[in-house]
Amino acid sequence: MDTSARASDGKAGTRSARLGLRANLAQFALLVAVNALVGGMVGQQQTVLPLLAESEFELTGYSFIFTYVAAFGITKAIANYFAGTLSDEYGRKPILLIGWLFAVPVPLMLIFAPDWGWVVAANVLLGINQGLTWSTTVVMKIDLVGPTKRGLAMGLNEAAGYGAVAVTSLLAGYLAEQYGLRPAPFLLGLAYTALALLLSGVFVRETRGHAQLEAAQHQPRDDGVHDHLHADLTNRQVMLQTSLKEPALSAASQAGLVNNLNFGLSWGLFPLLFATADLTLSQVSVLFALYPGVWGAGQLVTGALSDRIGRKHLITAGMATQATALMVIASGDAFTHWAAGTVLLGAGTAMIYPTLLAVVGDVAHPAWRGRAVGVYRVWRDLGYAAGAVLGGLVADALGLSAAVWAAAVVSAVSAAVVAVRMYETHQKPSKN
Repeated sequence: MDTSARASDGKAGTRSARLGLRANLAQFALLVAVNALVGGMVGQQQTVLPLLAESEFELTGYSFIFTYVAAFGITKAIANYFAGTLSDEYGRKPILLIGWLFAVPVPLMLIFAPDWGWVVAANVLLGINQGLTWSTTVVMKIDLVGPTKRGLAMGLNEAAGYGAVAVTSLLAGYLAEQYGLRPAPFLLGLAYTALALLLSGVFVRETRGHAQLEAAQHQPRDDGVHDHLHADLTNRQVMLQTSLKEPALSAASQAGLVNNLNFGLSWGLFPLLFATADLTLSQVSVLFALYPGVWGAGQLVTGALSDRIGRKHLITAGMATQATALMVIASGDAFTHWAAGTVLLGAGTAMIYPTLLAVVGDVAHPAWRGRAVGVYRVWRDLGYAAGAVLGGLVADALGLSAAVWAAAVVSAVSAAVVAVRMYETHQKPSKN
């Protein structure tokens, strides 16, 4: 239910803030649209770049091809941290706009890249763009909806982002097949960036006042679990609590890292694995789109479901489902087999992705929530680099399927860690 209380927004003069999805529906929907454009920036290249590496740049070593995924993941992880700390200090909207400015050269660099170094450099800029913009839209949506609908908010946010990854991956693959690997697929990125700058600069409003309102109304848990998490934690304390000390936050951070390890591995490896069966580019595009497509659509259900049944069991089951899906993919050699595996992988990811963000929102105090989201996303997006390194090294040494088997084992271990370490973070509101 929407909160009727109001508070002055320090960044907006006399403008008042109200918490709740219905009270902020227009801004929330706008931020969902912006996050879809963020996801589309990744989707424009996922299907195309591994094929571009082999056909135009004549790269054959898997570890070398995956350098662009590692570069993306490391820079995105670093940008996530700064997005959290700077948005808490200076406000959300300026960080969102700066993030989109980093996206401007990316499609042009991919179109005109004379060697693979340009592709890696473009992905460094893309990582900064994704870290600043995606982290900021996550925090802004949590600001707007308040404490009761975090799962739903994160489900809508991530569904938009990864749904756009899927749709754009499919569209980019079609454009590549019809018009060549360059420049047609990357023209999508130019259009997305222009539209996002317009929406973010003109129509998006600052949401830090909503976080200040929630902080003023903040009620600690009745069971005392969070008594050590005060409003005035330093940056170092937030980093330690989110990474190591606080059981739910640290369990979420490791699960997020493993999830994106799987995504990073799939990004660089799946198109090459699927190509071993002499599939057409359209078939490869469909297989690659199924994973984020099911992931994106599933979050429309799982985010809200976590608000009803809790977070922990969804996350544990989701990691176990990912492990099973990777086993199916690793043992496959045909389109239908791989399609079943990618659908299952998307379903498992949908169970955990918005739920992990909701866990961070549940535990972190509103005064340092932006920083906690940033730290969590640092660990999560380091998974891109971990997946690229693990996938590249194992694939070079033992083959493509072996790399997928290795990721399956890591996912199973992660599920066990969540089952043992995480407590249930979602408390249903009192009916009184």
